[in-house]
Amino acid sequence: MGMTRTPLIAGNWKMNLDHLQAVALVQKLHWSLKDASHEFDDVDVTVFPPFTDLRSVQTLIDADKIPFGIGAQDLSEHDSGAYTGEISGEFLAKLNIGSVIIGHSERREYHAEDDRVVAAKTQAALKHGLVPVICVGETSEDLEKFGASAVPVGQLETALENVNADAEIVVAYEPVWAIGSGQAATPEQAQDVCQKLRDVIRAKLGNAAADATRVLYGGSVKSSNIASFMREPDIDGALVGGGSLKVDEFSAIVRFGKHVGV
Repeated sequence: MGMTRTPLIAGNWKMNLDHLQAVALVQKLHWSLKDASHEFDDVDVTVFPPFTDLRSVQTLIDADKIPFGIGAQDLSEHDSGAYTGEISGEFLAKLNIGSVIIGHSERREYHAEDDRVVAAKTQAALKHGLVPVICVGETSEDLEKFGASAVPVGQLETALENVNADAEIVVAYEPVWAIGSGQAATPEQAQDVCQKLRDVIRAKLGNAAADATRVLYGGSVKSSNIASFMREPDIDGALVGGGSLKVDEFSAIVRFGKHVGV
């Protein structure tokens, strides 16, 4: 674990929970971590609710001084205009949203977001002071055809094209073949790809950025396997899907240090 990199556990809620359910979940999660005497400074926690929940969750976090970050699941590459149904980074920034997921495999698959769109959205996020959580990963077909890491490395190279060396970004490696399958990559497989992604950051943005940037693993992360991933030197946290909707499970993932002795 890099001395300078605070681990980040991110919960991507996907299309789940209305705003009332969202508020209840965040409160319960906060209580659960407090009850477990979790040291909030040791691990950053960020939740990524659906757009309709953002205002309610942000208001709660502010009012109760809950030490969670809040992010959005997507944003438009445009600032404003005739783009029905799109959400501008400007709107998110006004809500004090800190980060935004970009290029999640579901967006790439169901909304035909290619590497150019991901690069444009990365620029839009940075322009509005949002931290882009840039998702990269390969399908099982990609893996067979191109071998390990080739596709995510290419995706990240394109996403970082015009990014400044001092920009704050997060990279999330999500092997599409592992998401929701119950079949996680092995820690060694994940480490190998995350190391290569860090090499891309080093080549594009320099040593300081490579040392500071958090690289997350996502894909069937559970409280039972999180510690084994966190032991790897280039894995700085997790992007958790289904597990982030269960208070006890997500709380246990956030407290991975208890099972890993970090």
